[in-house]
Amino acid sequence: MSEFQSARPVIIYVDDEEMARKYFARAVGNEYEVLLAGGADEAIDVLRADGGRAAILVTDFRMPGRDGGDLLRQVAHEFPHIIRIVVTAYADKDVLLASVNSGEVFRILEKPLALTDVRHVLRLAVERHRERALRQHRLMAIDETLAFLAHELNTPLAAIANFARGVKTRVEQGPGELTPARQSEVGVAAVAMYDNAQYCLAVLSSFLQSVRSSAAMTAAGSAASAESAAQQQGGAEEVTAGDLVSSLLDTYPFSGPQRNWVQVEMLGDFPVHTLPNCVALVLSSVMSNALRALGDASVPSLRFEVQAQPTHEIRIRDNGSGIPPEVMERLLVDPVTTHAHTGGNGLGMIFCNRVMQSFGGGIRIDSAPGTGTTVTLDFPHIKNRMHRSDR
Repeated sequence: MSEFQSARPVIIYVDDEEMARKYFARAVGNEYEVLLAGGADEAIDVLRADGGRAAILVTDFRMPGRDGGDLLRQVAHEFPHIIRIVVTAYADKDVLLASVNSGEVFRILEKPLALTDVRHVLRLAVERHRERALRQHRLMAIDETLAFLAHELNTPLAAIANFARGVKTRVEQGPGELTPARQSEVGVAAVAMYDNAQYCLAVLSSFLQSVRSSAAMTAAGSAASAESAAQQQGGAEEVTAGDLVSSLLDTYPFSGPQRNWVQVEMLGDFPVHTLPNCVALVLSSVMSNALRALGDASVPSLRFEVQAQPTHEIRIRDNGSGIPPEVMERLLVDPVTTHAHTGGNGLGMIFCNRVMQSFGGGIRIDSAPGTGTTVTLDFPHIKNRMHRSDR
């Protein structure tokens, strides 16, 4: 469960009558964190100080000075994520219907407040706020995924372009210049172009497959009843960390003996609920970096470890040459690469971090020259975010 679901929702209640504020706070204080304001201007001050946590605004309509309608319009403009509810006497209802129809107000509560009605409307408002928050998280993840996908394809495509340019130059020199050595260079370039093209196709195929699977599961969940959806969520269709690692190893275009370098240790498995296609891209990028680092290792080894307890993690360990300290210092925050000659631009780990953070996860990196590198993917219930490991 994400943090915005597990914490008590924050409600700002606005009323110029002190007794009304105290009654509301006592009535719902066990379920919600209630912040109180005696008028529109005071409510705006509270929002500007603590508006990031607020989920719901409940305001009286008739108040001295600025009325509730004025407050609602300002909140809709400055804090659109907040669900807005107005409290009013029956005589004001017709005046407020236009606000409800225009979307400025989620619900109207009539005075005197009936506790049953208040609790029912607040539950609906919290659910609406959660839906908005989840939609925003998904949009952020989609944005990061598309940017990451573009980056992940850019490097091999740049390599293909460079090799193709080299082949073109060799051919244009004429048949007399195509010595056996030059012919060998052309052959190596052709193999490199083929391998990079295969990688691009594999990334796209894996991404499209995961998107289609996620879409199919979403459609099935929407069509089912609540009970059936709950059963599906815990059923065989659930995507797990182990599934993602297995799929990666099945589809990745390994070169030569690379597949023999890879081992998987399942210390426990766990579901990946949020946009598993994002995680698939991150895993692909991290493994690609690890395989590149293993190019000069005498006995190459790349190990995936999936752990469910005490935390949900996927670790990717290699025994390559490790990452120099000056690169480690910048790796997660600045574009830095040692592979610019093949099209690298140093954005890979930055995008990996952003993708993981977009749905509440994080990345840790532990490396030193000569000791290899371990990249750990932390999943949403882990409270820590992107950071370096100091272990």
